[in-house]
Amino acid sequence: MPSLSRIPARLRSTAVACAFLCGSLASVAQVVPVPSTPVVGSSNPATAEPPVTRPTTTPCTVTLYDNLEFNDYSAKPISFAPPADCKGPWAKVVLSVDFTVTKGRQYDRTASLYLGNANIFYGTTAEPRSTLSPSWHVERDVTDLSAIFQTTQTGQAIVYNIFNSTYNGDIFGTAKLQFYPADALNPAPTVPGAVIPVSGVNSPYELDTTASQLTTSVTAPRNTVKAYLDVIAQSQSADEFWYLCVPNDLANELESCPSTAFRETEITIDGKPAGVAPVYPWIYTGGIDPYLWEPIVGVQTLNFKPYRVDLTPFAGVLSDGQQHTVGVSVYNASSYFLATANLLLYTDPNRRTTGGGLLEDTLDEAPTPQITNNLATDASGLVKGSVTVDSKRNFRIKGYVETSAGRVVTTVQQTVHFNSTQNFAVSNNDQQNAMQTSTVDSKTVRQVGGTREETTKRISFPLILDYSYIVNPDGTSSQTVISNQKDVETETRAVNGLEVYSSGSAEQVHSTDTLSISAANAITAANGSSKASYQSSNSLGECYSRVITAANRVLTSVKDGDGCSTEK
Repeated sequence: MPSLSRIPARLRSTAVACAFLCGSLASVAQVVPVPSTPVVGSSNPATAEPPVTRPTTTPCTVTLYDNLEFNDYSAKPISFAPPADCKGPWAKVVLSVDFTVTKGRQYDRTASLYLGNANIFYGTTAEPRSTLSPSWHVERDVTDLSAIFQTTQTGQAIVYNIFNSTYNGDIFGTAKLQFYPADALNPAPTVPGAVIPVSGVNSPYELDTTASQLTTSVTAPRNTVKAYLDVIAQSQSADEFWYLCVPNDLANELESCPSTAFRETEITIDGKPAGVAPVYPWIYTGGIDPYLWEPIVGVQTLNFKPYRVDLTPFAGVLSDGQQHTVGVSVYNASSYFLATANLLLYTDPNRRTTGGGLLEDTLDEAPTPQITNNLATDASGLVKGSVTVDSKRNFRIKGYVETSAGRVVTTVQQTVHFNSTQNFAVSNNDQQNAMQTSTVDSKTVRQVGGTREETTKRISFPLILDYSYIVNPDGTSSQTVISNQKDVETETRAVNGLEVYSSGSAEQVHSTDTLSISAANAITAANGSSKASYQSSNSLGECYSRVITAANRVLTSVKDGDGCSTEK
């Protein structure tokens, strides 16, 4: 449950923003649908992220819940039955979720949705204020989870919400699944034959330390040929602002959270290192300064994107018919992370059993980050300098599976590099600059006889945060925050050296805000602006582009199509 009260002590002065943002009057409301395109002049949450592309067939819709009220600290039971008029396989399955929070006072809340204990949605909610009841829409392509939609399921909708006379923002939600039938023009894709949840019972699992581990016993289909893990690790409590944390011995001096600014998700199979997932530096709508995120929210804030770990080198091991243990942990977790994951297992359509083995695994059990401290304290008590943490891992994992097409050897080779440099000038006036980059460069080679398929990917999560808090001689103060988040991804696929596909996407959210604060610690003025952009394209000719801007909590422009050719 993200909250303003849990920011590092040095940044806690921003909590007064709630007094300016929030009111005391809540109104009874239900979900208010919003247009699919952000509306200029609106203060509703806005993002440049693209909607899910849809097939041309007419979908069957299954409503999971409608105008469901989240006003307590309990999970809401839901049920699902496959659509009778749209039997699979499907061309696409799309989850749509709509939220409204009533006017009043409320923190941002974690929102998640499970069917059969498998996570199908994860995100956070927007914060309201006395004059704004925010509504927003999110959607996900959940076609890869088709296996769980084949049968009747029970599940849980979770938005743990404190609702009382003080925190009186009531949250309502509606969730629907749309099943698009396959036809000649909209063929059904190959999807996992089994989806196995790796999570706590009907909810995300809490990881309090590096040693904490979410584990699930798995018995995979005997004909498994490929395996992936879609994992989400969400920072909470003292870890919410992990990207601003410092080494333990500096936490008190810098009035910040401990365990350094480095976190990383570790994946194991039967206790053996199997993969790595970087932790995305999500910033929620109450994070650091709520004005930064109204109306344009941070990257993925309302709709987290799972990180996919390729576990195919272990597919031969998993297909032996025995139980295996899949584990998820977060290195440097302090207090605390929530974790959930889905194991996606592709099966051989022409063979009942496969089998195989692991040939090589050079992934170390844990990273070895290097910390450099260049801080010094002068005679006036000013603490000034920098703290850097750097982690770089190179590893190679190789395995084989005996498939109906012959022996398939899969090699996953990755370089995972994290670097964070924070500059400090801490006294009565505080300044902090954080520059962080988390990058994964991967090459996956699949060898089948004389055919070599090679996929190269690069994923990068840059983050720059500038924070300044200045106390004036008359006791008034000002705070300025500048945030620049990115998510940049590229992919290339080649067969026997001939490129057959390429794609790239880049998302950026740049926000700035300056607060004027009275001597009584009340906000008297706020001046902010933000810009978000998303652009993606691929070698098939598909292209998407959107740029949105905002000033003083109102959307000022929406522009689509820049950089996308209209030529046929």
